[in-house]
This record gives sequence, C-alpha cells and structure tokens, in this order.
Amino acid sequence: MTTRVVAFGGGHGLAASLRALRRCAPELDLEITAVVTVGDDGGSSGRLRAERGGLPPGDLRQALVALAGDHPATRRSAGLFQHRFTEVPGVGPVDGLAGHAVGNLVLVGLMELLGDPVAALEHAGAMLGSVGRVLPMSCQPVGIEARVRGADPDRPDDVRTLTGQHQVAVATGRVEALRLTPGEPEACPEAVEAIGAADWLIFGPGSWYTSVLPHLLVPRLADAIVSSSARRLVTLNLAAEKETLGLSVADHLAALRWYLPELKVDHVLADAKAVGDPEPVERAAESLGARLVLAPVAVTDGTPRHDPAALGAALVPVLGADR
Repeated sequence: MTTRVVAFGGGHGLAASLRALRRCAPELDLEITAVVTVGDDGGSSGRLRAERGGLPPGDLRQALVALAGDHPATRRSAGLFQHRFTEVPGVGPVDGLAGHAVGNLVLVGLMELLGDPVAALEHAGAMLGSVGRVLPMSCQPVGIEARVRGADPDRPDDVRTLTGQHQVAVATGRVEALRLTPGEPEACPEAVEAIGAADWLIFGPGSWYTSVLPHLLVPRLADAIVSSSARRLVTLNLAAEKETLGLSVADHLAALRWYLPELKVDHVLADAKAVGDPEPVERAAESLGARLVLAPVAVTDGTPRHDPAALGAALVPVLGADR
C-alpha cells in the first residue's frame, strides 16, 4: 500500500530529508511531496527575485535535485542544475551570470514560459526524472520579518526588526517574533490538497525560523496541517545555526507550538549526541503529544550534517509502523 509523505522545509535541511526519504521509498512504497518555502532573498535567488519577479528558485531547485532519478542522464542533468557560474576574468565590470546556478535560471525561464510555477516544477521534475513532487508553499514570493533581541552585540537588550530571509538567517541574537509579508499569503492549492491526502507530514530538519516555521504562518497551510488525519514527524537539527543560537533543542519544539498551538506531533526524531540530556527534549516532545526517537543520523566526520543513508535507516521503522 502506498504511503503518501509530505515534507516541509527549504534549503539543505529539506534536501537531506528528501534524499533520506528516497532511500526509504522502495522499501515503504512512498509517494513523496516536498512543500518548499518561498522567502529566499539572498544570493542568486534574491537577484532573480529582484530582477525578474516571481518565486525565488534556489530552495525549489535543491528539492528537485534531491529527488532526481538515478539514470545517468538524469544524474547529469541534476549536476547541471547545481552548476554555478563563476566570474570570468576580463568580461567587464558586470558579469551577469556569475553566481547563478543553472537550475535557478531554468526554473525562472519555465515559470515565465508556462505562467504557472506548479506546471514549471512538474516540467523540471520530468527533466530530472524526479521520484517525487516539488511544490511551493505559496505561488507568490513572501517576505520574512523577525523581531530579534540582541541583533547588535553592543546592545544585547535592544529588539530590532530584521527584514528578509537572509538577514534573519545570519542574525545573531534571539528571535522573539516571526511574521510573513504579506501577513496572510495564499497557499499553493496543490500543496493544500497534498496535505489533505497525506499519511505522514514531516517537518525539519532545516533553518527553523526561515525554512520550517514559515509554513505554519500560511493560514490555509496551517489549517490543512491541523485538520489532516496524517501522522506527524519532526526531525530536529544537529546544531544551532546563527538564527537559533541560544535556542535549546527543546526550544525548537516549543517554537512549533508557539506558532501553531493546535499542532499535534506523533514522533520527534533526533540524534542522541546532538540532544545530550534527553529529558528536556522528551518533555517538550510530550507537550506536543509525541514520542522521542533517538538514532545516529549525523555524518561521521563530525560536521553537523544529516547523513541521508543513516536518516533513511532511522525513518524506516517510524514511517513503516502500523497505525
């Protein structure tokens, strides 16, 4: 029987989750859908968003590549999507291609050609032989704003409003409030439909305030998540990023409840070494209705990255458990 899984996030965290799910897919007969944040305003995505309008393509590209098929031609296409142009000496004062990933340009071109980001992503997925579906959380780009205490190290008690995903992601200090602009963006209808049909909803890993929590601030997505009959899994990060410095592992779970109080979770998956003392994390998981599952899911070189094979192995008994 097919198990429908919807994974929420953006960037490297979602890509790691999708690669792990791909490894589970044959054993568990998974149907994978990624719902991707569309708030990026930095780097190549930020430039294209500012110059061309439309959705920032970078996080969408990474999700597509993570789900790309194994045929040599599609693997080569996935490598092409990830290829980033470097600056060519002597080209002139401005090298317009430098810094852009090829896949970002392809996605922007497809969105302009087809006039529909979902159709563009379906076409790009076919080009890559994707084994799952990639959808934006909204078909319009969103802005991310955060009120951050201590963003200025010289004024640790001051609270400043930072605007833009990039600014929030690299900020030091503690995020005290998060909002999207517009305040109530329209959800992608296909994403709402996928949530309603899902057997599992998976949140994280990823940048908590800029990749995971934004989904809970889109009203129709939040409503669909709360009303879905699917089971819910939260995969915790391995280390704090700049935007979550000072936030404990348990605090990450508390933030989910803060932004969506009705959210109930079935399982919280974490790496034992990253968690340290499991007791506060167990209590935070229980406050969401969840059971804490500890498993070695990090790469073995000591860097705070999830290993897709290890994460996939940890997901199999959780996602494969009988209802």
